[in-house]
Amino acid sequence: MNVTVIGAGLAGSEAAWQLANRGVRVTLCEMKPRKMTPAHTSGDFAELVCSNSLRGAGLENAVGLLKEELRRLGSIILEAADATRVEAGGALAVDRHGFAAYVTKAIRSHPNITVAEGEVTELPEGEVLVATGPLTSDALAETLGSLTGGEDAALHFFDAAAPLVTFDSIDMTRAWFASRYDKGTADYVNCAMSEEEYHAFWQELCQAEEAEVHGFEDKNVFEGCMPVEVMARRGKDTLRYGPLKPRGLKDPATGREPYAVVQLRKDNGSGTVYNLVGFQTHLKFGEQKRVFSMIPALRNAEYVRYGVMHRNTYLDSPRLLDRYYRLKSQPRITFAGQMTGVEGYVESAGSGFLAGVELARRLSGQEPVNFPRETALGALSLYISDETVKVFQPMNVNFGIITPLGYKVRGKRNKNQEISRRSLEIIDQLKPEICPGGSSPPGFCNGPIEGPCRI
Repeated sequence: MNVTVIGAGLAGSEAAWQLANRGVRVTLCEMKPRKMTPAHTSGDFAELVCSNSLRGAGLENAVGLLKEELRRLGSIILEAADATRVEAGGALAVDRHGFAAYVTKAIRSHPNITVAEGEVTELPEGEVLVATGPLTSDALAETLGSLTGGEDAALHFFDAAAPLVTFDSIDMTRAWFASRYDKGTADYVNCAMSEEEYHAFWQELCQAEEAEVHGFEDKNVFEGCMPVEVMARRGKDTLRYGPLKPRGLKDPATGREPYAVVQLRKDNGSGTVYNLVGFQTHLKFGEQKRVFSMIPALRNAEYVRYGVMHRNTYLDSPRLLDRYYRLKSQPRITFAGQMTGVEGYVESAGSGFLAGVELARRLSGQEPVNFPRETALGALSLYISDETVKVFQPMNVNFGIITPLGYKVRGKRNKNQEISRRSLEIIDQLKPEICPGGSSPPGFCNGPIEGPCRI
């Protein structure tokens, strides 16, 4: 069995490791050090931009849960992170140079991995796993675009994304379900604002601080997709004749049309995450939380993603990929990392882990594991393959995409920890199937540190 893995970032390194530890011969193609980008500083694999890139460590954070799942299942990325950890309070911070060196040594010394340096512009024959991320070279991006149906169909350069909030954090005493003029089904959550509330919100929105514009994120990005703060500055009532218009909506609390209405639209099939309609924005994240919390029903809203306006390259994954990150039209091709729509280093490693494990299982004739939505690994893979997602945008792991508990737990922190406890119980049950007897080849340890395997 042989697989070509393209890209030695966190996703590609993790995928290569999981494949190799299951007896698959891997050719890991990496264009560094022969070809570097401005984001690269060394020839090592799995480079991080800062020591705190792996984010929160606690189980009250969804990314902390994802890290613990990966740790328990034998992730080389988490092993390297734990081995090179530096003190940073509640975050998992690492010596990033030591971290990259650890991963590089593990990969290069693995008997089942051969590293091939140089840029890949065409996909080779046979089984291929593509993990080239947002730094995909132009030549390979063009190849992938033609493979998946062309740039317009598959490789997106997205201009704007509105904030997403969890449904259970919306104050439904200040909101209600309805569609305008009661047409069709009640698809929207409507958040009413009085004249006084609207004017205070409008004033702060006009004065809020925008994020800095970088490089290709120039003013042309905003044409045809106006940020809500720019719209607000065109006049006090511009929003009330645009995304906040109250026409056709009656507040059941008063029986009358409100002065203004912010509408939220379901963003996933399970209805746990909602999108602020028309709220594409270029405000700094802190400013978004401050100003949008002035909407009464969103006073205590939990944001699973803030609004962004920039350009990026990623696949229309719900249409193209299955839950194992395989290309539906050509299952010999698997993807992993940020180009699949998972956002963040840990999420990229998680996608590489799942893609590598499932590819190895398929090659050996085993049934897939099917991580459930109750786990962070499963929730991410099901999010990127969920055809009910209205407008697909990159996503960090968050509790909003994980199956709710189904019972009340007092306090957000306690609720999140209970979700994590449930998820880790499932992971522990799956572990013997995923890592039977440890996934390393005989006599080979998980990583460059001497000692018995720790899976």
